Amino acid sequence: MLKYELLGHYTIQQHLGKRAGQETLLALDQRTQDLVVIKLLTFNSELNWETFKLFEREARVLKELQHPAIPSYLDYFDIATASGKGFALVQSYIDALSLEEHVKSGRTFSEIELKQLAKEVLEVLTYLHNRYPPVIHRDIKPSNILLSNRPDNYMRQVYLVDLGAVQAATSEDGTRTIVGTYGYMPPEQFGERAVPASDLYSLGATLIYLASGQHPADLPQNNLRICFEKNVNLSPAFIDWLQWMTEPSLEERLASATDALEALENETLRKQKLVVPAKPKGSRVRLTKQSNFIEIFIPPKYFSGNPLLLPQSFLTLSFLCFFLWGTLESRFHPVMLMFSGLLFWINWRILFKIFGQVRLRIDEETISRRIKLFGIELNLPKPAARNEIIKLERTHTYIQKSRKGDQTVVEPQINIWTGTKKFSIGGNGFSIGGNYFTIAENRLFTITENRLLTEIELDWIAYELSDWLDLPIIK
Repeated sequence: MLKYELLGHYTIQQHLGKRAGQETLLALDQRTQDLVVIKLLTFNSELNWETFKLFEREARVLKELQHPAIPSYLDYFDIATASGKGFALVQSYIDALSLEEHVKSGRTFSEIELKQLAKEVLEVLTYLHNRYPPVIHRDIKPSNILLSNRPDNYMRQVYLVDLGAVQAATSEDGTRTIVGTYGYMPPEQFGERAVPASDLYSLGATLIYLASGQHPADLPQNNLRICFEKNVNLSPAFIDWLQWMTEPSLEERLASATDALEALENETLRKQKLVVPAKPKGSRVRLTKQSNFIEIFIPPKYFSGNPLLLPQSFLTLSFLCFFLWGTLESRFHPVMLMFSGLLFWINWRILFKIFGQVRLRIDEETISRRIKLFGIELNLPKPAARNEIIKLERTHTYIQKSRKGDQTVVEPQINIWTGTKKFSIGGNGFSIGGNYFTIAENRLFTITENRLLTEIELDWIAYELSDWLDLPIIK
């Protein structure tokens, strides 16, 4: 498009970039007199379906995000130009140079500046990755991080831009796309797979570029590891942290932006590998792991470890039998039927923690979890596709407050996320409603089994799941 040409109520000021089927423009909003960035997608011979899907996804995701370090969504509309029909995505303009432009202009970064830069980007990634589902950038590199300066050249504000490769971490339409930039992409993205830790690798590679002045792909490698140590002047602790960020294996890499930030702020050095968690003595959990499936069976707890469960269960079953007898005698009178159902609903948690059993199974096709009580089996939640698993989470005890100010102790558990749905084992009780089991529009599922699993058992199961799924454990 020509300079000063009108596009709706936007006047084109400058061409910022162009690639197959797409064009990025700097424009002036005639209504507000603010500069904006317009991304154009034109339907022509250069456009392919994957490019259109990524463009549409960027607009959808950007509209949902609100963060001072991410461009703001402003507008989205159809266009008709001499090149053809298409779409325009309008976002706020950030007056700042990219890290790549800073380096090419001769700027160098001290270790203090690199650490500050890393912290600011990690805070943005924490925001993105903690959304449901997690938002993965997939193309973090020097040209996609902007840095504004003060007159004294000291770092001021960091911005993360170009969400054109962004992925809401769930399989869409059963397809996956290889996106990213060579040298900054982690190995798993070449296999059409991206998880939150993938962005950490890209950030680490970006910092290596800033510290060494060399493209990561131009540095030597050993078993896919970037060998940058001789090309930088950094402290051993920071070098160790960068190595941790850019581990080729997901299992060896820092798992989350929160973990990476904590390790950086505390100058945590990686210690020798911890002893591999093993099944604790006396555990009744049965874990079967083969090359094509992993299955975890949590048997009924019965009355072990809590003598009060015996009279509690006796009273519960007595009440249930009494009301069941009353219902039968009344020939299923609606009132008795209602009371029987209500009593069973209220006491379901008590009965399940004593007599219930849980079976979690993951094979090459699906992940499922079945709960069983008195011969009744249910899939909770609904089984999901194996390739939709994107995060393995090991939580710790925390206090959850309700809107009324009530506090609930939520015990540790393991969550396996498949997009916006999670399969959970562990925790402190089975209930439907409230803090333990929720069904909402975002399809968040949580089931817990009243501390059926100890901390040691959770560590062991989390390790085995991590090993089989080849996913890091996020804590």
